[in-house]
Amino acid sequence: MWSTDPKNIEVSLCSGVQIVWKDGHHSEYTLQYLRDHCPCATCTNAHGTGAPAAPPAPFQMYKKVLKMDGVEPVGRYALRFLWNDGHTTGIYSFEHLRGICPCAQCHSEKS
Repeated sequence: MWSTDPKNIEVSLCSGVQIVWKDGHHSEYTLQYLRDHCPCATCTNAHGTGAPAAPPAPFQMYKKVLKMDGVEPVGRYALRFLWNDGHTTGIYSFEHLRGICPCAQCHSEKS
């Protein structure tokens, strides 16, 4: 089993998060990947109501660039990302982050 304890975390509000885990594994998450894998109740449909549909953009040629406005530690077990789209409820536990690692090694182990 792999480690869910981070050794080092680097956050770039413009590009994403890199984590070196205590077992030496490196994980790199882009902003869009993190946003798409938000574990909050709304995004995972835990309420059974479905994720709210985003209102259509008035100018289809414009798409707001996804960024993080900030990141906060949650105890010693998770991170909360503050997104520029106003979403702030996702608490990304280190277990969740390790479980969604997008690297080729982790992806092949899940298959």
